Amino acid sequence: MSWHTYLLFVGASFLLSISPGPDMIYLLSRCVAQGPRAGVAASLGINLGCYVHLLAAITGLSAILMTSALAFTIVKWAGAAYLIYLGISALLDRSNVQLTSSKLRGRSTRAIFLQGFISDVLNPKVAVFFLALLPQFVDQQAGNVIGQLLILGLTVNCIGLAVNLAMVALSGRISAKLREDELMAARLRKLMGVMFIGLGAKLAAERA
Repeated sequence: MSWHTYLLFVGASFLLSISPGPDMIYLLSRCVAQGPRAGVAASLGINLGCYVHLLAAITGLSAILMTSALAFTIVKWAGAAYLIYLGISALLDRSNVQLTSSKLRGRSTRAIFLQGFISDVLNPKVAVFFLALLPQFVDQQAGNVIGQLLILGLTVNCIGLAVNLAMVALSGRISAKLREDELMAARLRKLMGVMFIGLGAKLAAERA
């Protein structure tokens, strides 16, 4: 895996992390409802859930690689197709971001952490995303595929945690922006969509 490939992955991970989604809405809602401490608990719970998906993805992809290099290539192609699908969906998405705090009851820090963890672990879209994204940046010719997957997974999870904690620190301003400026959220979704389509197209061009 070259530095160029890795930096491209970092950019994609950062863009994914700042794009509005269920995890961001949950942690910002907790911040608005109960303060930064609750937001930190939600962030840590969500991040721990991502490590469950990372472990599952590495285990599954490693098993596929040991079975057949061709099977691993097929998984990469299927993942590229899924990324393009996500990109098109993001470009066509016209839904509004809903950020509310009035319906959130006060909960203990532990309960908030567990809710963030469980909701992330039980989200099948996160699992599929890990399986789709990580293989696109693995260089099979470089060897040590498991090590590459681990580095990529740790990178995306660390970036996600850093972004989430930054959002907690700026929760008042960010949550207000998401409530008042739906255009900004829509632009982030479309930028993410273009990135995902580009990743899929890049893979297709390289393998043509």
